[in-house]
Amino acid sequence: MASANTSCSEENFSCSICLDVFNSPVTTACGHNFCRTCITKFWDVQVQYKCPVCNELFHTRPDLRVNILLSETVEQLRSSVRVKEQPCVRPGEVPCDFCTGTQLKAVRSCLVCLISYCQTHLEPHQRVPGLKKHRLVEPMDRLEDRMCKKHNQLLELFCRTDQVSVCQFCTEDDHKSHPVVPLKEEYEVKTAQLGKIEAKVPRMIQERKLKIEEIKEADRQIADVGQVLTVLISFVEKWWDDFNKTIENRKSTEKQTEDLVHELEREIEDLTNRSSEVKQLSQTKDHLNFLQAFRSLKDPPPTRDWTTVEVRPPSSIGTFWRSLDQLKVTLNMDTEHVTLDPYTAHPELILSEDGKREHHGIGMKL
Repeated sequence: MASANTSCSEENFSCSICLDVFNSPVTTACGHNFCRTCITKFWDVQVQYKCPVCNELFHTRPDLRVNILLSETVEQLRSSVRVKEQPCVRPGEVPCDFCTGTQLKAVRSCLVCLISYCQTHLEPHQRVPGLKKHRLVEPMDRLEDRMCKKHNQLLELFCRTDQVSVCQFCTEDDHKSHPVVPLKEEYEVKTAQLGKIEAKVPRMIQERKLKIEEIKEADRQIADVGQVLTVLISFVEKWWDDFNKTIENRKSTEKQTEDLVHELEREIEDLTNRSSEVKQLSQTKDHLNFLQAFRSLKDPPPTRDWTTVEVRPPSSIGTFWRSLDQLKVTLNMDTEHVTLDPYTAHPELILSEDGKREHHGIGMKL
């Protein structure tokens, strides 16, 4: 039945029996119009054939003919109302492939035509006998990618042996003995696996960031040694020579250190990209796209096992600090409170003329 807010134009083309817009309108001899189905059913239960509007009696059951002009007018009215009421396509929705200009939202997709239709352009599939046989499904985008290239059938199943999407006919030949499940079922399984991957990748990124800090800390220790040596240069010329040798040895491995950092940064970038891809894929509800992309995303990109990589300061560094302790004793046997700990030593050590007291400029105590 027509809704309460139906336009005036639509009410003028409504059947007086069903009160809806005419469907295959026919005209009686008295000039009144009805839906063919409505007037036919009305007369089927009547003893006398009369007009439901004016009650004019007919001696025999009238031969009804379609009112061509009224039919065309009604169809134009229906099309106008359908287009007006149909929503325009929004991001994430499937557009009608037939619409020109403003695209409307598709309501069905045809697996024979491989085209998606809005309500208006779907009408021939609901009316033409040949098109009625076509298989219509919920709206899908990129229909050609959802069809089996071999059998031209919809990819509705998933082969767990070969990890590919298949159609019903595929299960009867190439995948006959393979375990096959509906796409939705495999989608749910893979979604659970994706959650584990999504949680693992950030942890791997953090491990590599810590490894970078470990490498940089080794370099910082060398820098600290150089800072202390600069302060004590007037007293430790012998040890300064040894330190220069340490620096020369370190230069031979400097490129290796840089390569390690670059490799870790590259892995972090790869893992960060993979994390973004995994997060984006986890939010899709498209079963086919999900399963097709899952194969390349289920494992993190190739990375090195960094637990086997150790970066330690040169062994001569330990010898150096022991030598400084010995130097402290030599310089001032009475100032036992003086410490040359590498993490608390001040960058400037100033001794008194008698060599028994020290004071500092700014910062930490030596």
